Amino acid sequence: MAEITAAAVKALREKTDLPMMECKKALTEAGGDEAKAIQILKEMFKKVQEKRADNVTGEGRIFLACLPDNSEAAMVEIQCESAPVATGEVMLQFGQALVGHLLRGPGAADPAALMAQTATGASQSFQAQYEEIVNKIREKIVINKIARVKGPVSGYVHHDFKIGVLLIASGEGKNHEVLKDVAMHIAALNPAVTKPEDLNPAMVNEERERLKAEARASGKPENIIDKMVDGRMKLYFAEQGALTMQPFAKDDKKTVSQALSEAGFEAVKFLRWKVGVAG
Repeated sequence: MAEITAAAVKALREKTDLPMMECKKALTEAGGDEAKAIQILKEMFKKVQEKRADNVTGEGRIFLACLPDNSEAAMVEIQCESAPVATGEVMLQFGQALVGHLLRGPGAADPAALMAQTATGASQSFQAQYEEIVNKIREKIVINKIARVKGPVSGYVHHDFKIGVLLIASGEGKNHEVLKDVAMHIAALNPAVTKPEDLNPAMVNEERERLKAEARASGKPENIIDKMVDGRMKLYFAEQGALTMQPFAKDDKKTVSQALSEAGFEAVKFLRWKVGVAG
């Protein structure tokens, strides 16, 4: 049996960033062959995955990237088991690289397709990097959701990194800061839909008829009932979570729709993700 020196163990530790005892064990199993030992350590990823397969990934972080001209943006949600891992430097570097490549690379239909890609200038695919990270951290990590959208678009990630928003708009406006402001509004107020027409039509019609009946019962003239109902429906739409009809968080004297319109935009749709929440 080949002698496993402290120097050999230290060298392997520096290359893999794994615990000394595991490096020594791998070298022993490989008969002192460093290349074989590295392969043995890589194969440990599957054992870590299997052992932690049922663990809850209640923590995580959302990453966002946007082109300078706001023509495209991307967002990635990564889940993990603990807050220190979610906010750690390893997660930060990996997540930023992943979302940056998603935005500027060929694109991907799902997380698996993205993980199979290799960023420009990188020596390993994202999947290989991921396996090394799991081996080092020994925690279940899941690339849960990815999205890449065309703009005009802007986004916002909350300071705890657990809520991320992309607002997609139409129009020729140049003040993209208002799009980010509306994304912040979405993060804070959590609207249900983008526009009134996105609400349940049957529910909307039921409310409209109720308001008409209420106005008639109060003796209001027929020629002004529709105008009265239209005015009250605007409040109803806001209360039901239609983004464009909500008072704008940054200036509640105007609606979100008005704020966007003044800047030359119209809301098309939004994505609002919260770590660990489906949808």
